[in-house]
Amino acid sequence: MTKTLLALLGLMVLLLGSGVWIGLGLLGTAGGLLELFRPQMPFLKLLAQQAWNVLSSTELLALPLFILMAEVLFRTKISEALFTGLSPWLRRVPGRLCHINVLGCTLFASVCGSSAATTVTVGRITASELLKRGYDRNLVIGSLAGSGTLGFLIPPSTIMIIYGVMAEESVLRLFMAGILPGALLALGYMGYIGIRALMHPEQVGEAPPPTTLWEKLVALKDLGPLLLLIFAVIGSMYGGIASPTEAAAVGVLGAVVIGFAQRKLSLPGLVQAARQAAESCAMIGLIMVGAMVLSTAIGYLGLPRFIAAEIQSWGMPPLMLIAVLLVFYIILGMVMEGLGIIVMTLPITLPLVVAAGYDKVWFGIFIVIVVEMAQISPPVGFNLTVIQRLTGDSMGRVTRATAPFFAIMAAFVLLIALYPGIVSVVPDMLASRP
Repeated sequence: MTKTLLALLGLMVLLLGSGVWIGLGLLGTAGGLLELFRPQMPFLKLLAQQAWNVLSSTELLALPLFILMAEVLFRTKISEALFTGLSPWLRRVPGRLCHINVLGCTLFASVCGSSAATTVTVGRITASELLKRGYDRNLVIGSLAGSGTLGFLIPPSTIMIIYGVMAEESVLRLFMAGILPGALLALGYMGYIGIRALMHPEQVGEAPPPTTLWEKLVALKDLGPLLLLIFAVIGSMYGGIASPTEAAAVGVLGAVVIGFAQRKLSLPGLVQAARQAAESCAMIGLIMVGAMVLSTAIGYLGLPRFIAAEIQSWGMPPLMLIAVLLVFYIILGMVMEGLGIIVMTLPITLPLVVAAGYDKVWFGIFIVIVVEMAQISPPVGFNLTVIQRLTGDSMGRVTRATAPFFAIMAAFVLLIALYPGIVSVVPDMLASRP
């Protein structure tokens, strides 16, 4: 069995290190393992069967719709609306307008399952505006990079859909489980910004002009379309009116209406959004097919059982296992993209965590947070690249500015490991309703 494990690692490093697409690398690894150790198993038949099983999943149908919704919203005036609608309310809050990065990303993440799209949409307005008003550059960069990752945790989330399909867990239950952790993580970011502003007042730039309560309420009208869209998408799912797929369809329709109403979306722009969404879905589909074929191959070879038995023989307590997995995923996040991390490691790590007493929904939230950490881990962290393009700063400066928010996420992972009820309370509460 050790030879099989070494062959798996060797083939994966060789293929993925050569620069081939992740999906093709996973398929090549699976095919190579079966050819070496189980040549009698028909690889093409396995490929066809798994491709059909993955791509015909009804829950996966929500994925292209949510991606399309994000692409359409990216072409609207949502980013400007977030800034003008939230600014008047933050004058007296420690940290002032820097909180717009957190609140804006939290709101936009509620209708967008992409971390990169959340970061770009919010950051293309807030980054320049905050820097122009004299806010500390590192605080602006770090808060935007950290908050942008909330696009994966706050539902609807594309990563949660992929995890739900691979782990055979309810996507709606995963969405519910992400609500409280997402809100608490956002509050953690805001708490850090507030404390830092109190300790270093010079890092906070000019405040917005004084406004009356009526002017603040009027400013909220800019957020009206986004709030209505959030209510339509999230409310319809949690109210039991629509499935995730149906809610995603409603979201696409609402995003298109907002875009045309704001006169920011044209027919060519809609076609471009659809084309971009199709390209993203094709890439994700290939990765998922490759991951499921590899998962089936290593399961047939008995690798997950072997690794699980070896780790369990070490006698590690559950919290130690979670700490080890956290370090393991942080290291992987330095050299790999988040989706690739999930699809390659899930067949091995999921049985370990379930055996340690954590359920699959909890592990889904855990792995989403560590993928968020991968988004801001150098040198591959995609959010770091996005921020670098927005601000023009060096990768080193962006990484240093993001470090405190990376530490907050790591601490939050340990918090939900100590108190798993943070993850389960919302889905359990909603499931118990008559």
